[in-house]
Amino acid sequence: MTPATLPIRTDLFSIFILLGFVQGLILAYFFLSHAKGDKQPNLFLGGLILGMAILLGDVWLGYTNYMFQVLWLVDFSEPINLVLAPLAYLYIKTGISQRSERGYWVHLLPAIIYFLYMCVLIYPQGNAYKYNCNISAFHPEMEMIVSSRYGSDWMFFPKNHITDFTAFSMVIYNLAGLYFLSNAFKKENLSIFTRDKSPLSWYRNIYLQLTVLVVIFLAVRLSFPHDLGDHIIAAFIAFIIYATSFTVLRRSLFFQDNNVRAAKKYEKSSLTQEIQSTTLKKLEEVMAGEKAFLDPGFSMPILAKRIGISPHHLSQILNEELGQSFFDFVANYRINEAQKLLRDEGSNFIKIEEIAQMVGYNSKSAFNTSFRKITGYTPSEFKKNAVK
Repeated sequence: MTPATLPIRTDLFSIFILLGFVQGLILAYFFLSHAKGDKQPNLFLGGLILGMAILLGDVWLGYTNYMFQVLWLVDFSEPINLVLAPLAYLYIKTGISQRSERGYWVHLLPAIIYFLYMCVLIYPQGNAYKYNCNISAFHPEMEMIVSSRYGSDWMFFPKNHITDFTAFSMVIYNLAGLYFLSNAFKKENLSIFTRDKSPLSWYRNIYLQLTVLVVIFLAVRLSFPHDLGDHIIAAFIAFIIYATSFTVLRRSLFFQDNNVRAAKKYEKSSLTQEIQSTTLKKLEEVMAGEKAFLDPGFSMPILAKRIGISPHHLSQILNEELGQSFFDFVANYRINEAQKLLRDEGSNFIKIEEIAQMVGYNSKSAFNTSFRKITGYTPSEFKKNAVK
């Protein structure tokens, strides 16, 4: 039997998805080209967007009926389904912690295994088999053709349940991302829904977009048989790519250092040089003299109130004059105080967890992270070196 083909379908969805595919490739290159050195988060975000773009290309071929002309590409992008959620989690985690993830390949292992499975069992199948797969997904009303395939029925279990595996991966990593993001906001004494222009807001917005994608994915899979609703999922993926592109373009200083970005952020500020000088003196009194940072509940609004200035102006002074965010500014004072305690022989009986609490940290992990970032050592390593 000669496989039937259908006329090419061109509508708003097909155009929207195709443009999203092209934009995704451009945006992925943009991030991946800025992924060298300590820019590992850009590697994960670039990989995430590239994966999204490839999925858009697959859905576009199926939705427009071009897939009938390239049957060998049927289901070529399925392994990417297991890549997106881990990459999104890794981007948020490394972006917030500013620490490289050494064993990140473990998160991609299911996708790698599934890709090898596809290479052995699915990709080499004949065009007749792939034709039937295509119409069963996008045109179940059409008649299948006689085809043969190699492999026992049980071997196709992973292929037949890739949607279930994808849903499981998305839900698990989405919950993991929420846990990590919530803790990050909590450590900074901020609500996850704060409207303040915190660096964490970018990661929160990315997370919320991906959460909506998870909801849409689950809703479409429960509402539509086969892959008939893929164009809805693809349209929202394209929207995420457009939104990310718009944000990057709007923030033209996206990859420049903090001082340059701060200058643009505060270019319309009413802060005078006199206020800056006075504030810096008061900061020294409150931080070095009173050691207000030892309070675990210490926050920017509290500090701003104590020195008689608005939080916005305080943020500007820290960024422009000291080149630091509030959190880095406080961390330096706390870690310096911790170093003094660790060097003091009279404090040998004090546990590191207790020292963390004494200098204002509620979490030992947060203390260890800040300590290593500032000194290059863990507290234990620093203490051993100080004793020698």
